[in-house]
Amino acid sequence: MKTILCNRVYDTETATLVRKVAVGTFGDPAGYEESLYQTPEGLYFIYENGGADSVHPTERIRRISEKKAKEWLAVQDD
Repeated sequence: MKTILCNRVYDTETATLVRKVAVGTFGDPAGYEESLYQTPEGLYFIYENGGADSVHPTERIRRISEKKAKEWLAVQDD
């Protein structure tokens, strides 16, 4: 997925996947995925997608700061 936010390109094809978290199973309407990426410029974003009944019913890219990326990673490690 590719989008432009604040005049910057965020693209899952050119960014590096740092970590992917899946909740539920494929086809589960309440299941979802969150994937943390880092762009070649060092920026971070989370790609979100999921089933119709999930917290991420549509796919989107959300940019986040380096601090928030580290916090997100720490939560996933708990």
